Amino acid sequence: MWDAEHKAEIIRQHARSENDTGSVPVQVALLTERINNLSAHLSANRKDKHGQRGLQLLVGQRRRLLVYLERTDYAGYIELTDRLGIRRSQGAR
Repeated sequence: MWDAEHKAEIIRQHARSENDTGSVPVQVALLTERINNLSAHLSANRKDKHGQRGLQLLVGQRRRLLVYLERTDYAGYIELTDRLGIRRSQGAR
């Protein structure tokens, strides 16, 4: 599930430096973990409409961060999407 140790492990895996907790790759990794957990919850609880809205918000936030990362650091974008198993957008490149 989602506890402090699990979150710290995700941050450690994707951090660029020792004290990095808010860079785009870290944020995308944390959002991806939340999206995966919420998707599993919604597959068991199909009528949870508030959860579906939350999932849509999380996916939109992750998409915006990925667009920013693609624009500023394309190599990092490719590496992150491959590592997290996220489909890449059919953007300009």
